[in-house]
Amino acid sequence: MASRLYTNSPQNLYFLASPTKPRSFKSSVIVRCASIATSPNRWSLHGMSALVTGGTRGIGRAIVEELVCLGAKVHTCARNETELKDCLRDWNRSGFQGDGSVCDVSDRAQRESLMETVSSLFRGKLHILVNNVGTNIRKPMVDFTPEEFSTLLSTNFESVFHLCQLAYPMLRATEAGCVVSISSVSGFVSLKNMSVS
Repeated sequence: MASRLYTNSPQNLYFLASPTKPRSFKSSVIVRCASIATSPNRWSLHGMSALVTGGTRGIGRAIVEELVCLGAKVHTCARNETELKDCLRDWNRSGFQGDGSVCDVSDRAQRESLMETVSSLFRGKLHILVNNVGTNIRKPMVDFTPEEFSTLLSTNFESVFHLCQLAYPMLRATEAGCVVSISSVSGFVSLKNMSVS
């Protein structure tokens, strides 16, 4: 699925409000939704549910917007409540309903609470889980404190594993569940001061 999220070429994108004269807008939602309206061969996620962790900025935000434009009901989470509210407000202004909750996925109890919310919201069925949250601490490995190392492991590894465990019954209930885990290029390439990320 992830390889097909961004298949439209840029020349097919225009704003719904004014197809001849693009206007600027803080969110990219209108652009992506317009591309769907002009591409009859785009596939649909109507009736499907998705959870995207860390969906208020960067890759996570783009994934949320794309999934919503393809028709999925999406719930996202972020640590920063203000950032989450700003995103939800932008998305609602753009014409679609987004749900979200504050959650630090490095905290086990908050992950469990998030999944209870998602289960209730989607009536026990989750089609797509996108593990997008990740963090890094840029300094030499020998300078890491035990707390910093623990933070990296709980955010980048334990949260993914535990969210998959918690989501399993909901994914299985759909009989077509999908898990997408976003990782860093530093898992494949040696980057200075990123040895533990």
